[in-house]
Amino acid sequence: MNDIKGVLALRMYTPDSETKRVFVSRWINLTREKAVDQGPFGLNVYGLYAYDTVWVLAYALDAYFKNGGTLSFPNNSTLNMLKGNNTLHPDIIGVFSNGNGLLQNIQEVNITGLTGQLMFSPDGNLEHPAYEIINVIKTGIRRIGFWSNSLGLHTGEEPNHFNSNRGLYNVTWPGQTNNQTPRGWVFASNGRPLRVGVPVRISYHEFVSKVEGPEMFSGYCIDVFTAAIKLLSYPVPYKFIPFGDGRTNPSNSELLQKITTGEFDAVVGDITITTNRTKIVDFTQPYIESGLVVVAPIRKLYSSAWAFLRPFTPWMWFVTGLSFFVVGAVVWILERRINDDFRGSPRRQLATIIWFSFSTLFFSHSK
Repeated sequence: MNDIKGVLALRMYTPDSETKRVFVSRWINLTREKAVDQGPFGLNVYGLYAYDTVWVLAYALDAYFKNGGTLSFPNNSTLNMLKGNNTLHPDIIGVFSNGNGLLQNIQEVNITGLTGQLMFSPDGNLEHPAYEIINVIKTGIRRIGFWSNSLGLHTGEEPNHFNSNRGLYNVTWPGQTNNQTPRGWVFASNGRPLRVGVPVRISYHEFVSKVEGPEMFSGYCIDVFTAAIKLLSYPVPYKFIPFGDGRTNPSNSELLQKITTGEFDAVVGDITITTNRTKIVDFTQPYIESGLVVVAPIRKLYSSAWAFLRPFTPWMWFVTGLSFFVVGAVVWILERRINDDFRGSPRRQLATIIWFSFSTLFFSHSK
């Protein structure tokens, strides 16, 4: 029942009567005796109509015989032609010779049965048929009104009661909404399909591209649009209309202007949402995030205690060592005349230059 909550359906209406109550009681007692283990067989409206149909035929046959009618079933020439190798032997089947007379007697029957008044119109249909309109709810079904060809929709218990209120009781729609009728559940009366404009670009064919065939277009934007259409609970006919010559990229602003002029009903494509464009058309929720990205290769690196040395490439080690030597050489040139520490043999002076440059990384200048 959870899958069909909110559904509206029609059911043949049979008014309550003493005859109907007595018959149903007898039926329950009879079936309970015949099937003790299974319980009483259910009796629905179709069973009641089948019972009344037997009585209609009985009244019609009674009138037929009173008018001098006879029963004869001569062989039919059409069935004799089907004899052949048919195992059903249709050639031995007889056809009632006065079917039109019996049909006239059936149409003249006017009785009150279990299902109500049984009377036929000249075209052979039941006069004043009535239907219950039922609404499927959480606990079962609920009757919200009736329909008859004489009154239309009404809420009265009797289908021919002219004082009953027109219309229906409140309907519980899918989603447990009582006050708001679902939108879009009525088919379009004009039958005009939705005109959807699609830009024909020379680039970014992954989003929208024109193809040969009935579908005309393919791409990510087209797939999103068709998927959204399929999720609707009602059919929406549409057709794609190309915009652009395919040699240059068309203007998105001009494409959106076609909606305001009534040439298009909607537009599908990779169109950026801007302030000016939102003033003339309504956009859906964005499904593509715009922005700049950097594509770079990924290398899988393993962690270790020497991971801090990975940024130091051989070239960087060379530049670092050269900078130590240059800084030390400059200091040596400036200090060798006045500082005895920068004097001595060439080997001692070279070691002093390198040591001074390296020590500046760890000691303050005062030391």
